[in-house]
Amino acid sequence: HVRAAGYQVKAVDVDDVTPYKKKYGVPMEMASCHTGVVDGYAIEGHVPADLIDRLLREKPRNAKALAVPGMPVGSPGMEVPGRKDAYNVMLIDRTGKATVYAKR
Repeated sequence: HVRAAGYQVKAVDVDDVTPYKKKYGVPMEMASCHTGVVDGYAIEGHVPADLIDRLLREKPRNAKALAVPGMPVGSPGMEVPGRKDAYNVMLIDRTGKATVYAKR
């Protein structure tokens, strides 16, 4: 999904993703299946590329990460024909506080 949106992706498989989530400031309650980093921001889980674009444009004050906790059906990479669950994309600040950045 992010490659199709024009991002260059380097995938690194590791046995334990927890240290990376901690390193990049992703609280465990916001965790998903993978963690990415772009321009210093963590991208946790199935975050839509247009919202990554928005984050990089807006550069919200004190922002540390965007996260889609879990793996909601209908999020990028989790498409199921005929089904799309509502989900929130969360903005995580440098203190670990999460607020809704976008509703999908």
